[in-house]
Amino acid sequence: MSLPPPTLLLAGVVCAGLLGGARLAAGEVTVFAAASLADALGELAATYQQATGDTVRLNLGASSMLARQIQEGAPADLFFSADEAKLDALERAGLIEPGTRRSLLSNALVVVVAADSRLPLSSAADLAAPAVRRLAVAEPDTVPAGIYARQYLEKAGLWPALAPKIVPTENVRAVLAAVASGDADAGIVYRTDALVSRRVRVAWAVPPGEGPRISYPLAVVKAGENPAGGRRFLAWLASPAGKSVFAKYGFIVEP
Repeated sequence: MSLPPPTLLLAGVVCAGLLGGARLAAGEVTVFAAASLADALGELAATYQQATGDTVRLNLGASSMLARQIQEGAPADLFFSADEAKLDALERAGLIEPGTRRSLLSNALVVVVAADSRLPLSSAADLAAPAVRRLAVAEPDTVPAGIYARQYLEKAGLWPALAPKIVPTENVRAVLAAVASGDADAGIVYRTDALVSRRVRVAWAVPPGEGPRISYPLAVVKAGENPAGGRRFLAWLASPAGKSVFAKYGFIVEP
């Protein structure tokens, strides 16, 4: 499966369900979102285009990079992060609209290999075997998916042994690409990313309770040019219809 483009432009009409049937002038909503949300948000934005007068611009990438762009003044209306820490930093800096933050989704970690790989992986300890020469993870010091992977491996007592094998990547989708191309023997990604790629397969899933708590918060950004549009799109994502799409892509939807 080819990776989604970093930016999608989608347009539509005002959601009667969210806005009581009122028709508003079309505007542009800029959404900065974690790369792991690409497929679900792409579908939701395509549906939104049939229900709102706003154009939705999705800027997809590592949450750390997106948060840095917002701190530097990038005009995002909504930020959808793959971890709480990145949104915490923006909130401390006074860049988030008060009262708009909420945690919407969770996820889980899995170990993936190429679809035709014969590596016998059935536990985290197997990653230390000589057969696994390169292990791809998103940048473990800054990118949420990589931070979660490192936390899990440290908890398992494996990080010192595996650190020399680590191939850091820009984001979780780059991990999939590295594993699928053979540049890495295995990788650690979110379950949702593994589900959308036919070029990799799940070798082993981190059991519930053994992995770190994964949380996806979102909030309206003060510096945005269309905060009202950001609020409307946030409400759309948090609606029952929005949550059902996230669940379809394998996310754990928070109540």
